[in-house]
Amino acid sequence: MDFRSIGMGVLFSLMWSSAFATARVIVAHAPPLYALTLRFLLSGLIAIALARIMGQSWRLSPAQWRVVVVFGICQNALYLGLNFIGMQWIEASLAVIIASMMPLMVAGLGWAFHGEKLRLIGILGLIVGFAGVALIMGSRLTGGVDLTGVILCVIGAMGLAVATLLVRGVSSGGNLLMVVGLQMLVGSATLAVVAVAMETPVVLWDWRLVAAFFYQLLIPGLAATLLWFALVGRIGAVRASTFHFLNPFFGVAIAAVLLGEKVQALDFVGVAIIMAGILAVQMSKAAPR
Repeated sequence: MDFRSIGMGVLFSLMWSSAFATARVIVAHAPPLYALTLRFLLSGLIAIALARIMGQSWRLSPAQWRVVVVFGICQNALYLGLNFIGMQWIEASLAVIIASMMPLMVAGLGWAFHGEKLRLIGILGLIVGFAGVALIMGSRLTGGVDLTGVILCVIGAMGLAVATLLVRGVSSGGNLLMVVGLQMLVGSATLAVVAVAMETPVVLWDWRLVAAFFYQLLIPGLAATLLWFALVGRIGAVRASTFHFLNPFFGVAIAAVLLGEKVQALDFVGVAIIMAGILAVQMSKAAPR
């Protein structure tokens, strides 16, 4: 792996991890589902416009449409929707730690239900990764963290893990940006229905809300997505996924700096354990030399 690939991977992880702290700002000022509905609507329209400029087609294969619908609902609506709702009660640092379980969930579910082979280092990685999460959770629960937010974030991560397994191996067929844009519109439409039924559109206007919203729209929403697929095209999905092990560290650090969230010594230990577990799982997926 060359230095450019490493730089792209670290930058992607930094962008992805920053989404949680800025989401915490958004949900403090606006209804979470309405905010996400608008974000996905704008991101989707921008992505589709760019796709058309690049000559990408509206005509997708049935498998690609399945990706659009499954990820639009499970990733954009279910995963991010539940995370945004959950962060009304829990801190961004805890939300990003729960979200970092997703690669572990995918590996565990694939091993348990799809018969996917996992080498010894991967099995140990699963055990170590979930042990790190349990360590942090135990510390936070005794400190009085709200269980509602925790449960919502866990369900969201599990939903995305299942969706990842369902559409694994489907190619974008050269219409990557179009597929991503349509996913966002599916997520926006799904969230709009739920938002109208459940939320009151009351917004506390503040410059921090505007800044956080447009940051989410452009950086985690569009730039990180494009960077991720560029990285996958450069070094492959397995190697690219290795950079997910940085997410817990970056997420906790950004929340501490941007929001002033307190980080305990036990959190550092738990994050280090989770990072080691995720790295071991991703390494186990690589073909042995």
